[in-house]
Amino acid sequence: MFDLGLALRKKQESETARLLDFEFRRRARAARLLAEALGVDPDAAIGLVATMAEDAIPLRIAALAGIADAQAVAAFQHWLAVAHQQLVGERGDPRPHRLA
Repeated sequence: MFDLGLALRKKQESETARLLDFEFRRRARAARLLAEALGVDPDAAIGLVATMAEDAIPLRIAALAGIADAQAVAAFQHWLAVAHQQLVGERGDPRPHRLA
C-alpha cells in the first residue's frame, strides 16, 4: 500500500538536504572568492564557513585582510551572487522541485 504521508516526508527531507548543501557550497565558494580577492589564505576562509554564521564571515576575513568591515561585507555580497550563479550553472537551480 502506498503511503502518501511517508512519500511527502521523504521528499521534504531530500529537498531540505539538497537546499542546505547548496547554501553551504555557496557560502564556502563566496568566502574563498572573497579571500582570494583580498589576498587572504583561501583555506583559512573556507574553514570559517563551518564555524561562523554567514554575516560573521566577511567580518573575520576583513580582520585577516586588514580592511574595513563595510568594504568586506559589500564584497562578500557580490561574491555570494557570483557563487550562486556559478553553482546554478554547475548543479542546477536550487529551488524545490514541485510535485505536479
